Amino acid sequence: MDIELGLDTFGDVTRGADGELISDAQTIRNVVAQAQLADEVGLHFFGVGEHHRRDFAVSSPETVLAAIAATTTRIRIGSAVTVLSSDDPVRVFERFATLDALSNGRAEVVAGRGSFVESFPLFGYDLRDYEALFEEKLDLLVRLLREEPVTWTGTMRPALDSADVFPKTEHGMPLWVGVGGSPESVVRAARHGARLMLAIIGGAPRRFAPFVDLYRRSLASFEKPDLPVAVHSPGHVAETDEQAWEEAYPGFQAMHDTIGAERGWPPYSRMRFQHEVGPEGAVYAGSPETVARKIADTVRALGVQRFDLKYSTGTMPHELMMKSIELYGTRVLPRVRELLAEAG
Repeated sequence: MDIELGLDTFGDVTRGADGELISDAQTIRNVVAQAQLADEVGLHFFGVGEHHRRDFAVSSPETVLAAIAATTTRIRIGSAVTVLSSDDPVRVFERFATLDALSNGRAEVVAGRGSFVESFPLFGYDLRDYEALFEEKLDLLVRLLREEPVTWTGTMRPALDSADVFPKTEHGMPLWVGVGGSPESVVRAARHGARLMLAIIGGAPRRFAPFVDLYRRSLASFEKPDLPVAVHSPGHVAETDEQAWEEAYPGFQAMHDTIGAERGWPPYSRMRFQHEVGPEGAVYAGSPETVARKIADTVRALGVQRFDLKYSTGTMPHELMMKSIELYGTRVLPRVRELLAEAG
């Protein structure tokens, strides 16, 4: 089974050697350096997410990805995700088509509704329109990606009449739809002929197998070609399991407790973390062998074509993330391929 391994980051603001939070500007420069290393060690994709809150430095992924495009040669690049509901599909197409030109055809769009809602009031959208905004804007983006004049009417933005949007790409751009696990979202991705990106951030990964099956059946029912499925999950790689867990836990705790205070979650615990890094959890943290085996198990259970590790979580220092990326590319990737080949 052929498999690709990628990386995702939300540009989490991290701590420096002195234990203090570094600047947003330095965080963004570090993300570019992380992508450069990912390219050097042979990984297939690097995604940068969009947020509009204090914890994350990246609010304009395409700008960061443009810098990455200029300093890498092979790795494909894209969003993780673009919050399409609070954006404009025409501008999304224009920005990513420009990125595609700068990267010599390496750009991918990963669109989603977003699990954070700060962008809605920031850009003047009503959360009561959460579902309708995404449905309409995804429909328009799919039409724009055909790169033909578009005539379109909706209720959430002005209509278009034979609108031709530029720049044109040389070979088209892949569109993924990020899904957290609702059947309706899976069917919608298939209906639009978009690739499926499963965000598995909790629970046993194999429980998502019915969603992959639903996606395949839906593609067939809509008479769409078979398309790739990818998984996005958090994790961290170090030389040993114990080292990886000790390095990762403070960042996971910081992130979960910050967000949990807003959403009424209980405090994060080491017991919960240890469960999540185990076989029944969705955190891929450990030695190269441990992480490779867990990824291979997920790939076999779900039949996916790509696995994206969200390697940045909370305040983990840049230096630890760089080592994780190095191990992920040089040791985890070849080991995953070996394990899959052994399984036939």
